[in-house]
Amino acid sequence: MPHRCLLYYITDRKTFAADEPTRRRRLLEKVAEAARAGTDYIQLREKDLPTRELESLAREAIRVLNEIRTGDPKLNTKLLINSRPDVALAVGADGVHLRSEDISPLDVKAIWEASGADALRTRIAREGPLIGVSCHSPDEVRQAEANAATFAVFAPVFEKKDTLGTQPAGLAQLREACRAKIPVLALGGINLGNAQACLEAGASGIAAIRLFQENEIAAIAPQLRTPL
Repeated sequence: MPHRCLLYYITDRKTFAADEPTRRRRLLEKVAEAARAGTDYIQLREKDLPTRELESLAREAIRVLNEIRTGDPKLNTKLLINSRPDVALAVGADGVHLRSEDISPLDVKAIWEASGADALRTRIAREGPLIGVSCHSPDEVRQAEANAATFAVFAPVFEKKDTLGTQPAGLAQLREACRAKIPVLALGGINLGNAQACLEAGASGIAAIRLFQENEIAAIAPQLRTPL
């Protein structure tokens, strides 16, 4: 049976404008757009922000998502904080996205479960934190699976704009990575022309910055989710 293509929007507010207030406003507008279009996950990846500013932005993003969820319970986009379990816990995010050099998903779960926040404990008892892990080889995907990650983001499949000279993994490596039992999302140079090839290779979904930030998500989501 064809699976539903997962959509994973990775934020980068610096592409929106030169001044910080406009960047943040545009990012929050994009978060709202992504949620209304039924995007499954949003990774808040503003890794240049100091902790206090990242926490403030994350709270604003959660407020936006909660307003949309209240208006339409069918829309349930999850927010993950890049590389910062402490910030995710502080703001009540749905989980974290870990880089390959970060602590393991098992460590994150231990930190989460040790939290004294009653509201979070209730949600953890029911679901647990969502944990995505950046992976660059099939072996890293298997390691993420062994460490109880929710899903892996495999990159770069085709290319990565901000890491010139990095060799793309290609579809063969993606296909090998997708043999894992956790969902694997394809990242790196994904566009409407090559997304289908990633899904045919076994990817459970598409992760991207530019694809979502440079297009109207409501227009491209149905194209990405066309059954295989």
